Amino acid sequence: MNRTKIIATVGPACANKKILQKLISHGVSCFRINLSHGSALDKASYFDLIRSLEMPSGLRPTILADLAGPKIRVKDLEAPILVTKGDKIELSNEKIEDGTIPVSSGVRFQKVNPGAQILIDDGRVSLKVLEYVTDQTLSCEALEDGTIENGKGVNFPEIALDVPVLTNQDEKDLLLSLQKEADWIALSFVRSSSDYSLISSKIKEAGYKTPVMAKVEKWEAVQNLNSIIESFDAVMVARGDLGVELPVAKVPLVQMDVIEKAHQLGKPVVIATQILDSMTDRPVPTRAEVSDIANSILDGADALMVTGETAIGNHPKKVIRVLKGVIKETESAINYQRNIEIPTSKTTNTAMAISQAACSVATHQNIDVLVTMTHSGSTARMAARYRSAARIVAMTPSKKICRQLSIVWGVSPILVDEYESADEIPVMANKVLKDNGLLKEGEKFVITGGVPVGVPGTTNYLSVLKLN
Repeated sequence: MNRTKIIATVGPACANKKILQKLISHGVSCFRINLSHGSALDKASYFDLIRSLEMPSGLRPTILADLAGPKIRVKDLEAPILVTKGDKIELSNEKIEDGTIPVSSGVRFQKVNPGAQILIDDGRVSLKVLEYVTDQTLSCEALEDGTIENGKGVNFPEIALDVPVLTNQDEKDLLLSLQKEADWIALSFVRSSSDYSLISSKIKEAGYKTPVMAKVEKWEAVQNLNSIIESFDAVMVARGDLGVELPVAKVPLVQMDVIEKAHQLGKPVVIATQILDSMTDRPVPTRAEVSDIANSILDGADALMVTGETAIGNHPKKVIRVLKGVIKETESAINYQRNIEIPTSKTTNTAMAISQAACSVATHQNIDVLVTMTHSGSTARMAARYRSAARIVAMTPSKKICRQLSIVWGVSPILVDEYESADEIPVMANKVLKDNGLLKEGEKFVITGGVPVGVPGTTNYLSVLKLN
């Protein structure tokens, strides 16, 4: 089994049960629903489709609901606009005339000064602001030839625009996602840790406890990285917008920084955007893409997420096969012994200390399986941060926790019956490992858990047992 997990985006190219089941057989454990597109009925149909699928575990795949966020886009453009270097053109959300670039409503430009740069379609078109006309209109000059198309993103690097954390549409999509049993919510364009307080309060008000993943794709997020990672339940490096908001040369270093900081706190990290972009149209990847995937794995990503490659691409099944193959080959070259010998960070509590000790014991005694008994998933996440050679088998009585853990590096979540005492744990673990063919009789396994049973955050014991 691959340790690095695969997340695939559902879209028109793969929106049928047969194809999605095939993607699961190729290694996908989580499906992303991009809530930036489609009607409410379209979105609901994707949730229902994924919920009809089945993983080898017997559970359905994990669902990641990705909110659109306050993305500024070219909007209501009847036909593409061709611009030539030096052309004067207005960008506006109030007056829509021939030759004007219409953009999302609700954005105010009072903080945009002459000389500022505006990037459209991930930087394929660049504009320089000549004049602030009104809060809704800017006069601009094209910096090169290009085509402006409807729906393309509009970025204002290093400019803190006054936009909401959640749009009205986001709030509708959030409620739909919760009602349709999304396992993770991804919040786009996170700028500070306070964004978590807002969305988590909305989730709580609706009666749910769904974890939230912060998408790092704004320059403000990079400035507030530490507090964002501390506040959110997971983090995604969304390299598309990030590569527009920042000088592109800085993106690999930001990616490494996010992964390192997230590891220290036991938070899952997803790497996204242009993973196998060329395979949207072509049946084979570029060598640069393969190298990028390998480097993301070596950096320590928990999961890799493909977007348009499976949603609208011509080769969704080939994309997943290629991705799985690169993961397998790269992981085979990793020295997990070295990983455990270098502490990720200072241990700050008993659970962290025991998780590190469990990984160390498994590594140094050549034990292949580390069992974590968990109700919240935190024990498994703590163990995963040390990148041990041992397979982490997370046994939990919660279906939701099983699904949430399916994006965490090296973790194989298994659903078990509810248990009430610590005395039941060794017997249960023994049966599960035997029934699933994970170990042979007489082979050792490491097991961690907490007493009292069922209380999150109480990991306080470690044992080495033999399968009998």
